[in-house]
Amino acid sequence: MSLVYGKCLNSARIPGPPSTLPRHVWRCAPDGLATRRQLRALGLRPGGQGVQAEVFRPRYRRGPLVAYLYRIDLAKPVRPMTPAKWTALALANTARRICPECHTDAGYVIPTSLGCCVSCAYPEQRVA
Repeated sequence: MSLVYGKCLNSARIPGPPSTLPRHVWRCAPDGLATRRQLRALGLRPGGQGVQAEVFRPRYRRGPLVAYLYRIDLAKPVRPMTPAKWTALALANTARRICPECHTDAGYVIPTSLGCCVSCAYPEQRVA
């Protein structure tokens, strides 16, 4: 953490609703804390621990962006995928590719905005 950046921004100037958790400015979180994505990159998961701190990033025109931090030393390893989980995931992804109208594999994940494959959604634009 840059000392200049850390000293110029104090916790009173951090935007957002009041909270009982410790708050830090974006990119100024102390060592030993990480977000969920950072934990996942390390092969870890929060493992039931509560949120330890918050990091706020101010945004113009919208509310602040908040990230929750967890302690790395209390994190647990990610559970490995079992063969049953791999099978269930493959079946779920296959189901997302099958058109409910023509019952064929579209070759891509069907957009939820259309609800069916592009050929069924726009039949007048089919190419012979």
